[in-house]
Amino acid sequence: MGSLPDIPLQDTPLSVDSTPPDAAPAAARADHSRFVQRIRRRYAQELPLLPEGLPRRGTITALVELLLSTGRPLKTALRVARQLVLERLAVLDIEQGARMEDITLAMTELAEATLDLALAHARIELDAKYGEPLNEAGQRIDFWVVGMGKLGARELNVSSDIDLIYVYEEAGQTTGPQQVSAHEYFSQLARGLYSLIGDTTEDGFVFRVDLALRPNGNSGPPVVSLAMLEEYFQVQGREWERFAWLKSRVVAPLASVRNGRALALRSMVTAFVYRRYLDYGVFEGLRQLHRKVRDEAQRRAAGRPERANDVKLSRGGIREIEFIVQLLLVVRGGQFPEIRTRSTLKALDKLAAGGLMKPESAKRLADAYTFLRRVEHRIQFLDDQQTHLLPTVDGDLTWIAASMGLSCNADACELLDGLCETREYVATEFDALLHDGQSPKPAGNGGCKSCGPAPQPVDSEGFVERLPPTLGQRVKRWAEQPRIQNLRDDSKLRLAKLIGRAAMAVQDGRCTMDAAVRFVDWLEPLLRRESYLALLVERPEVHNRLLRLLGLARWPIRYLMLHPGVIDELADERLLHGRFDPAEYIGDLDARHKAWERSGQADEESLLDTIRRAHHAEVFRTLVRDVEGHITVEQVADDLSALADATLQCSIRWAWSHLKQRHRDEPHLAIVAYGKLGGKELGYGSDLDVVFLYDDEDERAPEVYGAFVRKLINWLTLRTAAGELFDIDTALRPNGNSGLLVSTVDSYEKYQTGRGSNTAWTWEHQALSRARWCAGFAEIGPRFESVRRAVLSAGRDAAALRAEVQAMREKVRAAHPVKGELFDVKHSAGGMMDVEFAVQVLVLAHSGAHPQLLDNVGNIALLQRAEAAGLLPQGVGIAAADAYRELRRSQHRARLDEQPTQVEPASMAVQCAAVKALWKAVFG
Repeated sequence: MGSLPDIPLQDTPLSVDSTPPDAAPAAARADHSRFVQRIRRRYAQELPLLPEGLPRRGTITALVELLLSTGRPLKTALRVARQLVLERLAVLDIEQGARMEDITLAMTELAEATLDLALAHARIELDAKYGEPLNEAGQRIDFWVVGMGKLGARELNVSSDIDLIYVYEEAGQTTGPQQVSAHEYFSQLARGLYSLIGDTTEDGFVFRVDLALRPNGNSGPPVVSLAMLEEYFQVQGREWERFAWLKSRVVAPLASVRNGRALALRSMVTAFVYRRYLDYGVFEGLRQLHRKVRDEAQRRAAGRPERANDVKLSRGGIREIEFIVQLLLVVRGGQFPEIRTRSTLKALDKLAAGGLMKPESAKRLADAYTFLRRVEHRIQFLDDQQTHLLPTVDGDLTWIAASMGLSCNADACELLDGLCETREYVATEFDALLHDGQSPKPAGNGGCKSCGPAPQPVDSEGFVERLPPTLGQRVKRWAEQPRIQNLRDDSKLRLAKLIGRAAMAVQDGRCTMDAAVRFVDWLEPLLRRESYLALLVERPEVHNRLLRLLGLARWPIRYLMLHPGVIDELADERLLHGRFDPAEYIGDLDARHKAWERSGQADEESLLDTIRRAHHAEVFRTLVRDVEGHITVEQVADDLSALADATLQCSIRWAWSHLKQRHRDEPHLAIVAYGKLGGKELGYGSDLDVVFLYDDEDERAPEVYGAFVRKLINWLTLRTAAGELFDIDTALRPNGNSGLLVSTVDSYEKYQTGRGSNTAWTWEHQALSRARWCAGFAEIGPRFESVRRAVLSAGRDAAALRAEVQAMREKVRAAHPVKGELFDVKHSAGGMMDVEFAVQVLVLAHSGAHPQLLDNVGNIALLQRAEAAGLLPQGVGIAAADAYRELRRSQHRARLDEQPTQVEPASMAVQCAAVKALWKAVFG
């Protein structure tokens, strides 16, 4: 709301739908419409005043002015213009195959243009009587006409009423001889506007006006101030009103849309409609709204069977498609602003692109929406009545069918067949989404609500007794806690529903008892975060996948306790069928960033949370693929490392844009990764060992990049409402913790190559063997790699190197003692650490003569290359590589299930022997 229109104001060429099924046969003519006949009889002389083509805002405004110039009052000119525009749209739609979107756009701009003209006229009259309404600062108070529903979404139908809400900026007083409050002034302005637009005269009306969506409905004041509206949103705003306000938009005056004064209203509405979390709690609100709509439709159809064929309100009608879209937007739009839109068709595209709806479902719903809206237009063109009921007169039905390229006669009716098929599909999709949080009822029970025992709360004896004994004992202890006892009754029933499902899954063999008990453990810290519990209630398939996941390993439950919002990822069918894609990840984040900017919410808090949620979701996707056995340990490490790289890349760009001292558009700063990230062996929860380098000759550079790195580290490590991102370790920078946080590339090169008095230690060169550029200014990457290769390939005393590395290895081993006779897969002799130290010696001692060892390709590949180069006895390098791979797998499996990494020596005897053989070959 309040932003510039996303459509041009000048006339545009007509788009014609050339799809064969939509082409109107010659037999279907606009003059079958009684409404068109009346217009042509009454306004035969005026019809040529409207230029050819699709009427747009500029054309409509010019038409009204032309009618005014003939001596007609504004009230008449607006109505005559409306009749001429609708006659034109009937011809374009029925005889020329215009797109549905063009017809609704023209109707929307008719409303915008006429409202703007009427508002200006009504203001002039009131200003002459009362003077201008001014605030305390002496500035004129602005007034906005807010279009709701299809007007707000630019989807107005050809005989629609317009849902309006009138809002003024603030309190004040008029300045004329008759002084009144701003509220009284704008109340009279609203009445004047209604008279010009909504009154029925001999020329008809412009639009039927409905104000029922205003705060407190028909019992509320006709106009509200911003402050009154904000208080209403905070204190009384109901869930169904969020769906209504989702499509809201300031439609008049155009000047306020263009100058940005309405942005304050947009911000307020956005905060009301969209929550900063996955808002599954709105399902029940939409259910209640939908029940009201269906009950009203059934009441109207009672005793009148012909009223059952309502293309808007009946089962599978237009309203159910709109509800599907609005529900998904409200649930996810708070965290994913890129999906926000008022348009139903655009929303379906965005939901499919974001993985929130299957593309084929979005396409079929879009086709259904277009089909039903076109039928709706034909119905309304007949008599200019605000109706959505299919006519019962055979001639009208045949005409509607023919106008859509379909047949309809006494023997068969393609139109009715198409309607039945379309509405059945829509209803099926709607019911699947809004199924009262339960799986579909099995066939045979007739949907009997009284079948089986009545729902019981989680703390009732009857509920606990129905659970398997092990689970029942755990739930009984848990339910006796005060925090459970103090929950609302509906919350206790919700918990019982979830635990009952888990028990059923155990009985059916779909999950283990351990998984069910872990699920109860997971529920405990979430009792005050009901949106996550609502998600599971609403998405039984997500609940089932969660139970399966919890049965496979312990680590997922820990991750889910830290980041419960990621369970929503289990709803994405693409979860197990892909790998992490850095380009797609960065593209999605950039789209989200642009959406935050468009909505005026691109503050640091939003961006920090956005990055964290995106990172947590991707880690969880990798975790699920890992636990389910779809990717290897090496692939897990590759994906987690690539994810960290991409997250750092985004963080650099986003944080730089929020640095006040920045002196250029793009920072000439890069991040060099060491350790696990540098070797692309990152695990879940690993620290990031990084060094920051810059290449910028600007005299401000040292100060700017020093401030930027401190800001960037804060962005990466700060704990926000969305959780944590990374732990950052910068101890490997030149001079360690006593050195500068960020260095120039030149000073880094001098330090590493030993030029000057300040030089790197051997252990720093060891670490350099696994270092790489990972994010930031790309031009620094080749320079860093050149330095790395020069340092690693420099000549060294091999014996001194081995002695120094051996001493370092003993120091590390002493810091990680192994209890008893167990074998630690990482730290014991013959473990992973020995492999890593041996490879580092091979690189530092021999890469000068064997440059293939300089590539940062990981320990396994380097061992294979070293053996191929003759630096290891035949079979030793290959065996050690295989051992290292198996040691990593063992460590990974143990950590996933939160088991110790110290095992019985016999279980790793082969691997231990292979690594010891490598150690002997390298160190003697």
